Amino acid sequence: MTTKDYRVLLYYKYVDLPEFEEFAEQHLAYCKEMGLKGRIIVAPEGINGTVSGTIEQTDEYMAHLRADKRFADMTFKIDEVERHAFRKMHVRPKPELVNWSIEDDDVDPKTFTGKHLKPKEFYEMLQDDDTIVIDGRNEYEYRIGHFRNAIKPAVNTSREFPEWIEKNADQWKDKKVLTYCTGGIRCEKLTGILKKNGVEDVYQLEGGITTYSKDPETKGRYFDGKMYVFDERIAVPVNQTEEDTVIAECEHCGKKEDRMINCSNPLCNRQYVCCEECEIEKHAACTDECREHPENRWDVEKRKQIDKYERAQSRQA
Repeated sequence: MTTKDYRVLLYYKYVDLPEFEEFAEQHLAYCKEMGLKGRIIVAPEGINGTVSGTIEQTDEYMAHLRADKRFADMTFKIDEVERHAFRKMHVRPKPELVNWSIEDDDVDPKTFTGKHLKPKEFYEMLQDDDTIVIDGRNEYEYRIGHFRNAIKPAVNTSREFPEWIEKNADQWKDKKVLTYCTGGIRCEKLTGILKKNGVEDVYQLEGGITTYSKDPETKGRYFDGKMYVFDERIAVPVNQTEEDTVIAECEHCGKKEDRMINCSNPLCNRQYVCCEECEIEKHAACTDECREHPENRWDVEKRKQIDKYERAQSRQA
């Protein structure tokens, strides 16, 4: 097939799904039959998914979901790609779409959330010096790309956000606060948590960075670096007005780099920024301890890479 014959769909919908476990089982069977690959979470509060497939498969999938009246107005963010962005298909039932782990959670995004801003509105507010911009993602996502002057959250997981917000909310109570995330879902509840902590003037980027990057008016302006994505692409460009900017650094040598790999110690498996030279020199391990660990999988992964290269060469011959 020629390039760009595949798509990645990113979507979510907060809607009551009391039969979520049964829905997840049936939906997995449908996706596998269709030949789709990806990760979908189904919860009592709705659905959140990223799937990849051919143009025909993704067209049929969008029509299938919208045929259910609960998802009739579903918004899909669409990326054109050369091949599947996932290796397998997973549909998992979970207690919540994003793991906030809030006790006695009464923040319902359907009724209590921030004001949605279109990309152009968000871009205009970014230029206001009195506006606070909060990145609604995790630290490692922020590291390889973020909006200029955005606050980096001191969190590694979403469930750490509520406590972090509670500690910092007082300094934002008289400010205009903008939030953003990859596709918009995290901001739906994040803005509600801010409001619950007394921050009233709260806004969120509708559709997230994914939508902002494709907007014909903003063209991704004010976003430095690349956007982290939860599939095999790892990082994708956002700012279409400038040459790609690289803001992250290889954790080993400090060279500017936006390439991320998983630590070769399976007991660590931490995703970190690493250049190609250091991946080889350090055996893809994030620390010396991980490199020397008896279960380090470097040789296995190296063999897979060589096999993949040799197969690609044979196809071109």
